[in-house]
Amino acid sequence: MSELAIVTIDGPSGVGKSSVSRQVAAALDYSYLDTGAMYRAVAVFVGDSGVDDRNEQAVVRALAALRLTLAPGKGGDTRFLVNGLDVTCRLRSPEISLASSRVSAFAPVRQKLGLMQRRIGEAGRVVAEGRDMGTVVFPDAAHKFFLDAHPEIRARRRALQLQAQSANGAVVDEAEILRQTMLRDRQDSERPIASLRPADTAMIIDTSAMTQEQVVDLILDRVRMAERLIRDKQALK
Repeated sequence: MSELAIVTIDGPSGVGKSSVSRQVAAALDYSYLDTGAMYRAVAVFVGDSGVDDRNEQAVVRALAALRLTLAPGKGGDTRFLVNGLDVTCRLRSPEISLASSRVSAFAPVRQKLGLMQRRIGEAGRVVAEGRDMGTVVFPDAAHKFFLDAHPEIRARRRALQLQAQSANGAVVDEAEILRQTMLRDRQDSERPIASLRPADTAMIIDTSAMTQEQVVDLILDRVRMAERLIRDKQALK
């Protein structure tokens, strides 16, 4: 696997990773790997199976019947199929967000999806977005970023996103989203495996006062500068 061909973008929920990663991948002509959505798809499967997502043994047993497929969608997006059923539209609810945090804390779940993610990354030219891409899944990636923002700002962004997606313009409880955001932060940071943290060599970007375009430009500038330096060194050999 070429180190130059892997860009990892990690960070907590609601920080804008998906939108930024999608734009970075498009600009570099790389594939976009939304690993957070993979865990959300597992959470949907577990819930639909009637399994308690706090019971590790029950979740692991259920995994034997899981067939998770990633398929191309419109505009470069990815569709997520669970046992042939498209669950993409169900992945972004606050409830699924919390459930995915719980199931992702189980080592067998992370091992199963981590293997899938590494296989996808073997082809190179991938922007991998998640929570442990730079620390666990692709530790040798040359380009590592960690996005962050104040919880209140992240909750506000998520509330606006959910309201825009609502067919009937239903009012979103922003206070509840903030509570769930902070709860998920605690769950992700305190779990014993693959906890949420920046990789040692990651560039940390506080997006609180930045536009999405500014974040994308900063990442692209950093990646392209690093690649130019590598090419210049190779040319001198």
